[in-house]
Amino acid sequence: MGTMTLFHSPLSPFVRKVMVVLHETGQLDRVSLQAVNVSPLSGDEQLNQGNPIGKIPALRLADGSVLHDSRVICEYLDLQHVGEPLLPREGSARWRRMTLASQADAIMDASVSSRYESFLRPEDKRWDDWLEAQAGKIRRSLANLEQEHLAELASGFDLAAIGVACALGYLDLRQPGFGWRERQPGLAAWYAEVAKRPSMIATAPVA
Repeated sequence: MGTMTLFHSPLSPFVRKVMVVLHETGQLDRVSLQAVNVSPLSGDEQLNQGNPIGKIPALRLADGSVLHDSRVICEYLDLQHVGEPLLPREGSARWRRMTLASQADAIMDASVSSRYESFLRPEDKRWDDWLEAQAGKIRRSLANLEQEHLAELASGFDLAAIGVACALGYLDLRQPGFGWRERQPGLAAWYAEVAKRPSMIATAPVA
């Protein structure tokens, strides 16, 4: 039984990111999973305790306090293991990798927003311009990863790379016709390799 509780939904790319970190850092046995089913229209009473905005993932620590937002949780977990840090501890390298990790989160945000708009909103009220704007954010971000960051991603499976991998996995899950592999073949080759990691296989979402 883990000493911490992770409020968990296996289809969330943000939850998946935390799960991959747990696998990669050997901390999976420290955490118990508590399944929740939330959306912008419905919450979970237990999740809201200590986490009033009702975000997932949320991590309840042994002392009862709650961490929420995947970036906060992942940085916390990165300080709890004895292996190689998943983010540089200081200097300009830290800020570069944190910015790259933030870009991965932005891809996830746009993808999740698109999912809500196209799935939860009644069809006659869907906002096509909104969906195109989110798609534009994703396309620009993936093009930037292809042009500027492939070497960085290939340098190690750290928090930034984990975030990008989870973002691409969610895009495949929810928008399989997006066609990013044709536009970004280098990124596609990188993803094909990291998708073979045990942490990625173990956390792969199934719709």
